[in-house]
Amino acid sequence: MSSENNMQDSERKGNRLSKIVTRTGDGGTTGLGDGSRTTKDSLRIDAIGEVDELNSSIGLLLCEDLPARVRAALLDVQHDLFDLGGELCLPGMAVMKDAQVARLEGLAEEFNADLPMLKEFILPGGTRPAAIAHLCRTIARRAERSMVRLNNAEPLSDAARRYVNRLSDLLFILGRLLNRAGGRGDVLWQKGKNAG
Repeated sequence: MSSENNMQDSERKGNRLSKIVTRTGDGGTTGLGDGSRTTKDSLRIDAIGEVDELNSSIGLLLCEDLPARVRAALLDVQHDLFDLGGELCLPGMAVMKDAQVARLEGLAEEFNADLPMLKEFILPGGTRPAAIAHLCRTIARRAERSMVRLNNAEPLSDAARRYVNRLSDLLFILGRLLNRAGGRGDVLWQKGKNAG
Protein backbone atom coordinates (compact mmCIF):
# COMPACT_ATOMS: atom_id res chain seq x y z
CA MET A 1 0.00 0.00 0.00
CA SER A 2 1.37 3.43 -0.88
CA SER A 3 2.08 6.07 1.74
CA GLU A 4 -0.69 8.18 0.19
CA ASN A 5 -3.21 5.35 0.71
CA ASN A 6 -1.95 4.85 4.26
CA MET A 7 -2.43 8.54 4.97
CA GLN A 8 -5.97 8.53 3.50
CA ASP A 9 -6.84 5.45 5.57
CA SER A 10 -5.37 7.08 8.68
CA GLU A 11 -7.31 10.28 8.02
CA ARG A 12 -10.56 8.34 7.63
CA LYS A 13 -10.00 6.54 10.93
CA GLY A 14 -8.84 9.73 12.62
CA ASN A 15 -11.88 11.66 11.48
CA ARG A 16 -14.15 8.89 12.63
CA LEU A 17 -12.69 8.88 16.13
CA SER A 18 -11.53 12.46 16.64
CA LYS A 19 -14.90 14.23 16.39
CA ILE A 20 -16.94 13.16 19.41
CA VAL A 21 -19.27 16.17 19.67
CA THR A 22 -21.20 16.16 16.38
CA ARG A 23 -24.52 17.82 17.37
CA THR A 24 -26.28 15.47 14.94
CA GLY A 25 -28.30 13.94 17.77
CA ASP A 26 -29.59 17.19 19.21
CA GLY A 27 -32.97 16.63 17.55
CA GLY A 28 -33.54 13.30 19.28
CA THR A 29 -32.25 10.96 16.58
CA THR A 30 -29.07 8.97 16.25
CA GLY A 31 -27.22 7.30 13.41
CA LEU A 32 -27.02 3.55 12.92
CA GLY A 33 -24.12 1.65 11.39
CA ASP A 34 -25.82 1.46 7.99
CA GLY A 35 -26.12 5.27 7.77
CA SER A 36 -29.82 5.40 8.61
CA ARG A 37 -31.16 7.40 11.54
CA THR A 38 -33.61 6.40 14.24
CA THR A 39 -35.08 8.01 17.33
CA LYS A 40 -33.08 7.75 20.54
CA ASP A 41 -36.04 6.10 22.27
CA SER A 42 -36.45 3.36 19.64
CA LEU A 43 -36.40 -0.32 20.60
CA ARG A 44 -33.10 -0.73 18.77
CA ILE A 45 -31.38 2.07 20.67
CA ASP A 46 -32.78 0.70 23.94
CA ALA A 47 -31.16 -2.66 23.18
CA ILE A 48 -27.87 -1.05 22.14
CA GLY A 49 -27.83 1.00 25.35
CA GLU A 50 -28.53 -2.02 27.55
CA VAL A 51 -25.71 -3.99 25.92
CA ASP A 52 -23.37 -1.01 26.34
CA GLU A 53 -24.32 -0.77 30.04
CA LEU A 54 -23.71 -4.50 30.42
CA ASN A 55 -20.26 -4.18 28.86
CA SER A 56 -19.45 -1.23 31.12
CA SER A 57 -20.55 -3.14 34.22
CA ILE A 58 -18.31 -6.04 33.23
CA GLY A 59 -15.51 -3.48 32.90
CA LEU A 60 -16.20 -2.52 36.51
CA LEU A 61 -16.02 -6.18 37.56
CA LEU A 62 -12.67 -6.46 35.76
CA CYS A 63 -11.29 -3.77 38.10
CA GLU A 64 -11.53 -6.30 40.94
CA ASP A 65 -8.98 -8.94 41.93
CA LEU A 66 -10.20 -11.96 39.94
CA PRO A 67 -8.91 -15.46 39.21
CA ALA A 68 -6.95 -15.40 35.94
CA ARG A 69 -9.37 -17.76 34.16
CA VAL A 70 -12.36 -15.60 35.11
CA ARG A 71 -10.55 -12.44 33.99
CA ALA A 72 -9.73 -13.99 30.60
CA ALA A 73 -13.31 -15.15 30.13
CA LEU A 74 -14.73 -11.72 30.94
CA LEU A 75 -12.34 -9.98 28.57
CA ASP A 76 -13.56 -12.31 25.81
CA VAL A 77 -17.14 -11.46 26.78
CA GLN A 78 -16.41 -7.75 26.42
CA HIS A 79 -15.20 -8.34 22.85
CA ASP A 80 -18.31 -10.41 22.13
CA LEU A 81 -20.52 -7.64 23.45
CA PHE A 82 -18.91 -5.24 21.00
CA ASP A 83 -19.77 -7.73 18.25
CA LEU A 84 -23.32 -7.81 19.56
CA GLY A 85 -23.48 -4.01 19.61
CA GLY A 86 -22.30 -4.08 15.99
CA GLU A 87 -25.10 -6.44 15.09
CA LEU A 88 -27.66 -4.27 16.83
CA CYS A 89 -26.51 -1.10 15.06
CA LEU A 90 -26.67 -2.79 11.62
CA PRO A 91 -30.33 -3.75 11.01
CA GLY A 92 -30.62 -7.09 9.21
CA MET A 93 -26.97 -8.03 9.83
CA ALA A 94 -26.06 -11.20 11.75
CA VAL A 95 -22.68 -10.76 13.46
CA MET A 96 -22.90 -13.10 16.46
CA LYS A 97 -21.94 -16.73 15.83
CA ASP A 98 -23.07 -20.01 17.35
CA ALA A 99 -19.45 -20.58 18.41
CA GLN A 100 -19.64 -17.58 20.74
CA VAL A 101 -22.75 -19.04 22.41
CA ALA A 102 -21.09 -22.46 22.65
CA ARG A 103 -18.03 -20.89 24.30
CA LEU A 104 -20.23 -19.40 27.03
CA GLU A 105 -21.92 -22.75 27.56
CA GLY A 106 -18.50 -24.39 27.94
CA LEU A 107 -17.38 -21.74 30.43
CA ALA A 108 -20.57 -22.15 32.45
CA GLU A 109 -20.02 -25.89 32.63
CA GLU A 110 -16.35 -25.46 33.54
CA PHE A 111 -16.92 -22.88 36.28
CA ASN A 112 -19.96 -24.68 37.72
CA ALA A 113 -18.24 -28.08 37.91
CA ASP A 114 -16.67 -27.56 41.35
CA LEU A 115 -19.52 -25.61 42.93
CA PRO A 116 -21.81 -27.39 45.38
CA MET A 117 -25.35 -28.13 44.23
CA LEU A 118 -27.76 -25.33 45.01
CA LYS A 119 -30.49 -26.34 47.46
CA GLU A 120 -31.64 -22.83 48.41
CA PHE A 121 -32.09 -19.50 46.68
CA ILE A 122 -29.12 -17.19 47.14
CA LEU A 123 -28.93 -13.46 47.72
CA PRO A 124 -26.85 -11.31 45.35
CA GLY A 125 -24.00 -10.42 47.67
CA GLY A 126 -21.08 -11.72 49.65
CA THR A 127 -17.77 -10.39 48.40
CA ARG A 128 -17.56 -7.22 46.32
CA PRO A 129 -16.61 -9.09 43.09
CA ALA A 130 -19.51 -11.52 43.57
CA ALA A 131 -21.95 -8.66 44.16
CA ILE A 132 -20.74 -6.92 40.99
CA ALA A 133 -21.12 -10.19 39.04
CA HIS A 134 -24.74 -10.35 40.22
CA LEU A 135 -25.28 -6.73 39.19
CA CYS A 136 -23.90 -7.62 35.75
CA ARG A 137 -26.30 -10.59 35.66
CA THR A 138 -29.32 -8.37 36.26
CA ILE A 139 -28.19 -5.95 33.55
CA ALA A 140 -27.77 -8.91 31.18
CA ARG A 141 -31.37 -9.94 31.91
CA ARG A 142 -32.55 -6.39 31.18
CA ALA A 143 -30.57 -6.37 27.93
CA GLU A 144 -32.17 -9.67 27.01
CA ARG A 145 -35.66 -8.24 27.62
CA SER A 146 -34.84 -5.26 25.40
CA MET A 147 -33.61 -7.57 22.68
CA VAL A 148 -36.76 -9.71 22.90
CA ARG A 149 -38.91 -6.58 22.47
CA LEU A 150 -36.78 -5.52 19.48
CA ASN A 151 -36.93 -9.04 18.00
CA ASN A 152 -40.74 -8.92 18.11
CA ALA A 153 -40.62 -5.87 15.83
CA GLU A 154 -37.44 -6.50 13.81
CA PRO A 155 -35.99 -10.03 13.91
CA LEU A 156 -32.50 -10.49 15.39
CA SER A 157 -30.25 -13.48 14.92
CA ASP A 158 -30.85 -16.49 17.16
CA ALA A 159 -27.20 -16.39 18.24
CA ALA A 160 -27.54 -12.79 19.48
CA ARG A 161 -30.52 -13.58 21.68
CA ARG A 162 -29.09 -16.86 22.97
CA TYR A 163 -25.75 -15.23 23.77
CA VAL A 164 -27.22 -12.76 26.25
CA ASN A 165 -29.33 -15.49 27.85
CA ARG A 166 -26.25 -17.70 28.35
CA LEU A 167 -24.24 -14.75 29.62
CA SER A 168 -26.67 -14.09 32.45
CA ASP A 169 -26.39 -17.77 33.45
CA LEU A 170 -22.59 -17.53 33.39
CA LEU A 171 -22.63 -14.39 35.52
CA PHE A 172 -24.79 -16.13 38.13
CA ILE A 173 -22.24 -18.95 38.28
CA LEU A 174 -19.40 -16.43 38.51
CA GLY A 175 -21.11 -14.74 41.47
CA ARG A 176 -21.00 -18.06 43.32
CA LEU A 177 -17.45 -18.83 42.19
CA LEU A 178 -16.16 -15.40 43.19
CA ASN A 179 -17.60 -15.74 46.68
CA ARG A 180 -15.64 -18.97 47.09
CA ALA A 181 -12.51 -17.37 45.65
CA GLY A 182 -12.93 -14.67 48.32
CA GLY A 183 -13.23 -17.21 51.14
CA ARG A 184 -17.02 -17.13 51.50
CA GLY A 185 -19.89 -19.36 50.54
CA ASP A 186 -23.23 -18.45 49.06
CA VAL A 187 -25.38 -15.90 50.87
CA LEU A 188 -28.52 -17.94 51.41
CA TRP A 189 -32.04 -16.54 51.38
CA GLN A 190 -33.93 -17.29 54.59
CA LYS A 191 -37.62 -17.62 53.84
CA GLY A 192 -39.73 -15.48 56.14
CA LYS A 193 -36.66 -14.17 57.97
CA ASN A 194 -38.35 -10.87 58.88
CA ALA A 195 -41.96 -11.98 58.78
CA GLY A 196 -42.25 -11.99 62.57
